[in-house]
Amino acid sequence: MKKLTSSESLITINHYKNLLAAEGIRTEIRNEYLGSIMGEMPFAETWPELWVVNTLEFDRAEQIIEEIETASPSEPWKCLNCGEQNEGQFAVCWKCNTPHDIEIGGQ
Repeated sequence: MKKLTSSESLITINHYKNLLAAEGIRTEIRNEYLGSIMGEMPFAETWPELWVVNTLEFDRAEQIIEEIETASPSEPWKCLNCGEQNEGQFAVCWKCNTPHDIEIGGQ
């Protein structure tokens, strides 16, 4: 087992865990509940950590996380199905779940 990353946000760590799980990479979160003692320990030591279970998958996991962290969101877009404005990082409309790149009604 090898430590991949840590973050002050448990949401970020869980997001990374889910993305890696989708790629078949098993991970484990450590320090998940230490946020409650922040102030009694140095804050960075209480941050949640993401560990890769199989060290042979570490390099691939590191590459995936690096791609996520360096990716910049694209421009905002308007859903062709319902007309809702969506931020660039969303691949599907938050309102109707229509994919960004789909053509509606032969448009």
